[in-house]
Amino acid sequence: MLEYDEKRNYIRMDVDCDISYKLADSGTRKTGRCISLSGAGIAFIADTPIEPGLAMEVCVQPKSAVTPPMTAFIEVVRCNKSEDQQFEIAASIKSIKGN
Repeated sequence: MLEYDEKRNYIRMDVDCDISYKLADSGTRKTGRCISLSGAGIAFIADTPIEPGLAMEVCVQPKSAVTPPMTAFIEVVRCNKSEDQQFEIAASIKSIKGN
């Protein structure tokens, strides 16, 4: 049996679904792909770089209608350029927007 000692407070789940996002002070909404989600953070793929420290609003759109969409306010922690010339954005979730 494999043993794994989780160091995170929340388990990270790999996901593959659409996401829309915008900077907190902008009305321009863009789209990307959510790649992982946890109780404290999110990672997604974007076409343009986003500077660490910026506040954003994201809306995760699950593929199944059984799971409702989630809108959250986040702070960008990391932005890495990938081999396919896109950007992997990692962020901490600051709050989740209620209905």
